[in-house]
Order: sequence, then structure tokens, then C-alpha cells
Amino acid sequence: MDKVLFIQTGMGIDVHGQNVTKASVRAVKDAIHFNSMPGVEQALPEQSLDNMKVNVKLAIPKDHNQLDEKEVKETIPYGNVSVEVVEGGMATTSGIVLEDKNDSNDLMYIVNASVEVGY
Repeated sequence: MDKVLFIQTGMGIDVHGQNVTKASVRAVKDAIHFNSMPGVEQALPEQSLDNMKVNVKLAIPKDHNQLDEKEVKETIPYGNVSVEVVEGGMATTSGIVLEDKNDSNDLMYIVNASVEVGY
């Protein structure tokens, strides 16, 4: 990305099930859910959303290899989306194992997201 127009941040948690994709999608939705970008089209080359680039950076605590990048990308409605994973976030106890929630242990995963928009 040559020009960054703005950056949004968010956090997502999967309390039960230890699903990094679910926590990551929630983090991205948290970052973009409360925003409107009415002037972004005019700032893009050829005033087209097709020229928008979106870099999603995810700080994931564990199980990076279980991330479904396609599902994360589908969270972003426009632009050419890339996903970058870095060490971070948090794995901490939920205090209980619930088998009906697909818990394999008592951990909850907390993921942080940074969504960079530009061209």
C-alpha cells in the first residue's frame, strides 16, 4: 500500500471453543462496524472502490495455523484485502470448560485487529 488513508482498530474474543477465526472476525467487525467513509471514493485513484486496498493485521495469541483467512477477508465489503498475522493478543482462562461449546480447554482467545485502508 503506497498511501494509507486511515486505520481502524478493534478487539474480538472467542470465550468458548478456542476459535481464532471467530475471534479475528469479531475483531475486524469491531474495527469497522461503527464507521462510515463517505469521502473515501473521492480519495481513491479513479474514484473507484475497486482501487481500495485493505490490510488487516491480526495479533493472534495461539493456533495461527487454524485461521481461516478467507472468512476474515469476507468481513471486509470492498477493496483488495490482505491479511497479516503477528504474535499478540491474549489467551487467558475463561474459568470453565463447556463441552457443549466445543471447549477443548478453559482458554478464551482475544485477538486485536488493525484495519488499514488506502491505495
